Amino acid sequence: MEKGRLEAFTDGVIAVIITIMVLELKAPHEASWQALIANWPIMLSYVLSFVYVGIYWNNHHHMFHAVHRISGAALWANLHLLFWLSLVPFVTGWMDENHFAPLTVAAYGAVLIGAAVAYTILTRVLLRLHGRDSLLAKALGRDFKGWLSLAIYIAAIPLAFLYPLASCGLYAVVAAIWLCPDQRFEKLITAQH
Repeated sequence: MEKGRLEAFTDGVIAVIITIMVLELKAPHEASWQALIANWPIMLSYVLSFVYVGIYWNNHHHMFHAVHRISGAALWANLHLLFWLSLVPFVTGWMDENHFAPLTVAAYGAVLIGAAVAYTILTRVLLRLHGRDSLLAKALGRDFKGWLSLAIYIAAIPLAFLYPLASCGLYAVVAAIWLCPDQRFEKLITAQH
């Protein structure tokens, strides 16, 4: 199967997710810096969620440069990833509305770990389709950043019940790890051309 429709569909869904997130932002009722500053936690959670969705879009884009074909299993694995990403606006809003209550921060982490696991499944499905000596396999390597991210999420979710803001800090650490585009794909694809 060709990969173009999957990429176009993914781009469309991610665009809708980002649109939903920005529409959830409530403008202050006053035209003052104090009113804007009072909303800083909401803005920070929006920025973090936007960065996460952007990271997934960016890495998905880079990964699919190394993919030549897809299968039915890849379509379902991609939908699985989009399912988790589609929950990001909901948990972001829930966390904001409840002032970062422990359960909401843990739920945010559960969605993040769900997306990370779904992305890992997608990469494994594509690896099985392309083989261990493919450009995709070479680019992924041992995926240290992926496994480190999962470990941080596993630590951050229970921490949310004790120190919700520390848990949010760990989510931000994972985002910082991934903020730069995945150079593994760029280097190999550039070298190949």
